[in-house]
Amino acid sequence: MAHFFAINDGMTRVQLAGAFRGRTDNTLIQLFRYLFVGGTAFVVDFGSLWALTESGGLHYLVAAAVAFVLGLITNYSLSIRWVFSSRTLGNRWAEFAVFGLIGVVGLGLNELIIWQCTESLGFHYLVSKIVASVIVLFWNFFARKYALFRQES
Repeated sequence: MAHFFAINDGMTRVQLAGAFRGRTDNTLIQLFRYLFVGGTAFVVDFGSLWALTESGGLHYLVAAAVAFVLGLITNYSLSIRWVFSSRTLGNRWAEFAVFGLIGVVGLGLNELIIWQCTESLGFHYLVSKIVASVIVLFWNFFARKYALFRQES
């Protein structure tokens, strides 16, 4: 029985290492990695939102837009280096433009969800941001995966 668990643990370590290293077109591994990338972008976005609102004195919706763009740049940089191995477009400027356009749709969803949760549901703006971030994460991943980074058959 101990031998079974040792083999299982070894296979799990190998599988886990594959989730972090190397290039992959496996959607589940990409989504796993995108959660880390999204988490990093979220920290940049959320921290900027807090700093711009609390320290900078900006209205929370203006600060949310600026913070979202900072998160978008972080997300793109990490996504092309670590998450997605296949690219649909050969031109990186065009790729970033489409990546950004998907992000603009995400920004619209982000702003709408933050506003709705804050103004209509009475949530604190930072709680609203968490709700928006979870929803927009899935929109961004799947839109980017299939528009920009799908593996050609």
